[in-house]
Amino acid sequence: MPVRPDERTPGSVIVLSDLERVVRALTSGRMVAAGIDIPIGLAARGPRACDQEARRLLGPRRSSVFPAPARSVLEAASYEEACAISRRASGRAISKQLYNIMPKIRELDRLQSQPNSRSRRLFEMCPELSFAQLTGAPMRHPKKTPAGRAERMEALRPTFGDLTSLVEPPPRGATRDDGLDALVGAWTARRYASRSSICLGGEMDETGLRMQVIA
Repeated sequence: MPVRPDERTPGSVIVLSDLERVVRALTSGRMVAAGIDIPIGLAARGPRACDQEARRLLGPRRSSVFPAPARSVLEAASYEEACAISRRASGRAISKQLYNIMPKIRELDRLQSQPNSRSRRLFEMCPELSFAQLTGAPMRHPKKTPAGRAERMEALRPTFGDLTSLVEPPPRGATRDDGLDALVGAWTARRYASRSSICLGGEMDETGLRMQVIA
């Protein structure tokens, strides 16, 4: 979701069917930076340091951080096979929620593995970690509850103004909390572009992708 730095109210929230449009916008310079809540860079074995640090910082909201799968899990053809590969590589199975986003992890990994598509302007972020940075503490309520949505809208209001028209109703293909996650992602992208963001982790994986989370 592009947001110009001089705007208090973003123009729109849209749902994209693929990531190539984002990568093209970044590589052409039409977009300055973009945060994505999908792992970039996958360890061969064991957990990534950035995931462990994010969970530590989030405390009561740590369950919102899905540990990234080991790279070998990308080859799995079923959830059962993914769990078996993950146990061999990292000592534990993966969650069903993580398996459900495996197609997007594969798509992003494929794009980032192509030299002409790789962009440092596309970075991994975690919405709950960004909200914690925005307010100075982890959110008190789960994001899918009315109290959680109200809490996050209030956190975003000083930056973006009135968000009601953007999240009520949500765009087709998204939920209300998806829209709020996108907006805090835009806030994080501004921080990243201005070099005021924080970085967790930073190790390189075996393909040369950096394993880090920006907030």
